[in-house]
This record gives sequence, C-alpha cells and structure tokens, in this order.
Amino acid sequence: MASEVAMEGSTVAAAGTTDAPVPTDKQPHKLDKKWTFWFDNQSKKHGAAWGSSLRKVFTFDTVEEFWSLYENIFKPSKLLSNADFHLFKAGVEPKWEDPECANGGKWTVICSRKAILDIMWLETLMALIGEQFDEADEICGVVASVRQQRQDKISLWTKTAANEAAQMSIGRKWKEILNITDQITYSFHDDSRRERSGKQKSRYNV
Repeated sequence: MASEVAMEGSTVAAAGTTDAPVPTDKQPHKLDKKWTFWFDNQSKKHGAAWGSSLRKVFTFDTVEEFWSLYENIFKPSKLLSNADFHLFKAGVEPKWEDPECANGGKWTVICSRKAILDIMWLETLMALIGEQFDEADEICGVVASVRQQRQDKISLWTKTAANEAAQMSIGRKWKEILNITDQITYSFHDDSRRERSGKQKSRYNV
C-alpha cells in the first residue's frame, strides 16, 4: 500500500512540474498517539463467540498514513450487515475484556442513512487523531456497526463509565463535532454484559 501511495504521489508531482525544486526529505506529520484499525465480520461466523472474528488491520501514527489507509479501505456504508469497523488507540483491543475498556461504556449515535454514516465516521476519526476532545485520555476508540433495518450506529468507547463529568463532556463535544441535535445516550459495558439482550440501558443523555 505504501508503495502504491508513493507512486501516486510521484505521478501527481510529475504532472504539475515547475522550475521549483521538489523537496524529497519532507518529514511526515506525527500524531500524538498511535491508532489501530480493526475489523469484525460477525456474519461469517454465525453463532460464534463475540469477538472471535476480530482482526487487526493496520496501526499508524502519522497524518499521511491515516489518509492513505482511509482512501484505500472500505467505508462503513460499503460493509455487509453485522460487520463492525473500529479505530482504537494502539494497544487497546475493542473488547469489553480489555483492561482499558473493562470499566467503561459508550456513547451511541443511530444512523438511518449510509451517506451520513460515512460522514459521521470520518468526522469522528479526524476528531480522535486530532485530539479535539478535552477528555482525550478517557477515550478508547470508536466503532461503526452496520446492521439491518436502518439500525447502523457509531459508538464512542470510553474507559471510566462512572466518571459522569468526563462522559458528559465527551458526549457534548461529540454532538458538536457531528453537528447533530438529536439526543444521544451513554451505556455502561457492565450493563450490556449482564443483559446480553441487545438492549442498552441509558445512563447519561445529552
């Protein structure tokens, strides 16, 4: 992938050749943290344990790597039903059992239109890697879940569910980033583990 991107960049540069020298030692723009894309296609393993089909896609830590990956991988709207696409901090697995997630929860936005799902996904990704949240250390990652009957959703996972002030700050900021007015809800992973019914008990709302 990296070689393909380099070739594309060379082609673009050649097409716009001028008398000015083209810099060859431009340094990549480092991000504050490393991030990892994950993919989970539950539809391929019907009845299998949750997370058994979870696969790591790629870890990156520069702006250039992010855009290269984003342009060359499927957008959420193109995924099959019951597939999940994740972006989490490197070293954190998108599972309830991960130590960073075990005591956490998630804000969830339901999306009924595929085009809007892709826009919300990109806006959230840029906000995460760009450290736009005041409580950035509280955030574990984000999940785009493609479901049937227009129940696609994006969930922002955080690590300390009981810290209401931090979660409310994150929820308000996320709504601002997504430019939405509908109420969004926060659920605890502990509640989801106990119920196992698919229904999420709302703890916080913004």
